[in-house]
Amino acid sequence: MAKKGFNLAEFLPQRQMSEAFINSFFLALSGGFQDAYTYNCRDEVFSNAQTGNVVLMSQHFMEGRWYEGLRYLLPLLAFAAGVLLAENVQYRYRNAKRIHWRQGILLAEIVILAVVGFIPQTYNMAATILVSFACAMQVQSFRKVGGYSYASTMCIGNLRSGMAALSLYAREHKKEQLRQMGYYFGVIATFAIGAGIGGITSSYYGIHVIWISCVLLVVSFVLMSLEKLK
Repeated sequence: MAKKGFNLAEFLPQRQMSEAFINSFFLALSGGFQDAYTYNCRDEVFSNAQTGNVVLMSQHFMEGRWYEGLRYLLPLLAFAAGVLLAENVQYRYRNAKRIHWRQGILLAEIVILAVVGFIPQTYNMAATILVSFACAMQVQSFRKVGGYSYASTMCIGNLRSGMAALSLYAREHKKEQLRQMGYYFGVIATFAIGAGIGGITSSYYGIHVIWISCVLLVVSFVLMSLEKLK
């Protein structure tokens, strides 16, 4: 009897890799890391948590501190531009064969974050703008985990969806609802771990630690490349 050979497909998820939890794990880890990095290394401005930026921007503007307010407004505008670009990339290249459009977005994000690691703290505003732009491309491009809508670079929507799934499970006791809740809370926990690592390493090692986020995104890119071998 012939020996069965190694089959990589058996070890890969049946859904698209972009929706697999293992891929979302590295994306959320990177997302949390980036937010902590810009807050700790780049003048306490968020790259992902734009709600926080809006609060701080509004406060500074109303106090007449216009320049300080711009530190929060410009990353917000960069985030909006990143979403717009990613949406257009999806529209134009959704049928590309050589490389999936989401992988193209990941490559662009990796390059941008690699450049940020070289920007001195004298130009913190420029660095935060670039990180916000890259984060927005990621959150727009990767919007599902396990078939459920989610965000890989923020928590509030995931928390709402996770608690809604928990409420449904408490009433109906369906395994699918428990599974859905697990995805959301798993992503939140992963984001928190990434934020913790980002905060500690940023405090100790400074601006270059953003390259750790690049490594995490490279792992995501490789996972998506493995899907072609199925």
